[in-house]
Amino acid sequence: MDKQDINNAFIERLEQLMEYKSLNQRSLSKEIGFSYSTVNKYCNKKSNTIDFELIYRLISHYSDINANWLIQGKGEMLQNNEPTEDRMNKLIDTITFQQDTIKNLQARIKELEAELIINRQKIG
Repeated sequence: MDKQDINNAFIERLEQLMEYKSLNQRSLSKEIGFSYSTVNKYCNKKSNTIDFELIYRLISHYSDINANWLIQGKGEMLQNNEPTEDRMNKLIDTITFQQDTIKNLQARIKELEAELIINRQKIG
């Protein structure tokens, strides 16, 4: 990959980031405190280099963005900060809680049905 290919690939990822964040060049520049004219120049492929400050500001401002993806195109755009085992444990805890809730509600339904039968017998 030559320098121009690297720059073009970075700009494509930058545009994906802007689309994901619902930003245009001007709003992105304002959010990260970077020159709009420089961002515009990059996006219109009128520059042969990408300023490190832009990369730094993007990574610093958008902590949910994967730096490896932004710089090298490796991995997913969004960070996966939570290890898989932790996510699985949280899901298991949620499912267990929901199952307990269902059991409690089923028991309450049976109690109410029994009360209903008793009340019907008293009335009629």
